[in-house]
Amino acid sequence: MKMKHSMKAMVLSRFGGADAFEMRDVQVPDVGPRQVRVRIHATAVNPLDYQIRRGDYVDHVPLPAIIGHDVSGVIEEVGSHVTEFAVGDEVYYTPRIFGGAGSYAEQHVADVELVGLKPRNLTHLEAASLTLAGGTVWEAFVTRAQLAVGETILIHGGAGGVGSLAIQVAKAIGARVITTARATDHAFVRSLGADEAIDFMTDDYVEAVATITRGRGVNVVFDTIGGDTLARSPLVLADAGRVVSLVDIAQPQNLIEAWGRNASYHFVFTRQNRGKLDALTALVERGQVKPVVGAVLPLARIGEAHALLENPGPYALRGKVAIDVVGQTVSLPAGSTPSATVA
Repeated sequence: MKMKHSMKAMVLSRFGGADAFEMRDVQVPDVGPRQVRVRIHATAVNPLDYQIRRGDYVDHVPLPAIIGHDVSGVIEEVGSHVTEFAVGDEVYYTPRIFGGAGSYAEQHVADVELVGLKPRNLTHLEAASLTLAGGTVWEAFVTRAQLAVGETILIHGGAGGVGSLAIQVAKAIGARVITTARATDHAFVRSLGADEAIDFMTDDYVEAVATITRGRGVNVVFDTIGGDTLARSPLVLADAGRVVSLVDIAQPQNLIEAWGRNASYHFVFTRQNRGKLDALTALVERGQVKPVVGAVLPLARIGEAHALLENPGPYALRGKVAIDVVGQTVSLPAGSTPSATVA
């Protein structure tokens, strides 16, 4: 008789605040013929995660649930029909969104077509910070916007977990990058490759882009912030420009300016596959892209990690919040006290 595996997991027991997780012992699912079982070394926190936790997708997430959308770890078991990987391989991937258990656990079972070999020059914490965010950027720039060499892109929120990767991928493609960030982050986003930085706290980005581009506008706008970005983006677009948004649209916005510029809009909910990961791995191993890890907490403190990302406060959180699943690493931005917001 085959022995059942058990593991520790942070289980979402109810929808609500950052204290809605409980540490539990749960059973690891059986490994199917085209699946692998991975010992998770690191995961990370995304806006999608806290949106699920607070109840934005109640119809898609039956409780209790293990959520989480980034895995970096080591294969411990392969299915009978798996030939692409072997026990001991270091891999990374995004679990299927709304398709079963997530990554806030010691182990995960994944369909083999989602899994890629981890870049050799990244730690597990770095690799886990790349999977969902990097796959989303690749989908947005390559599949949807078809960003081309020599084009100009405006990336909103360049210092964040997605934005910091977006700058690097856009530069690897060969685009000119304008980004919005706090003034204190301008040196940081320039170090990632941004050609121009706009202080969104003090400057109107529409006016700033007009000045930077001498009225020509940008070819692509990458929206990670929401608000009125969809309606205002055409004001910075060149003719036939593209807007790519990752943000839920709460209500219709007046897009009459988009009509006048022959603009196209793309709304991205990233699809998982190995192809995106392999493309990102090539960029990483060539030194063109490196994930930015802005904070690290252990798995038991996942609620604090959510609070840190969801309510960053007056300090600037750069890059991703990563989770050390196999250890007790703690690394927080100066001045942050996320534990105070969890209770």
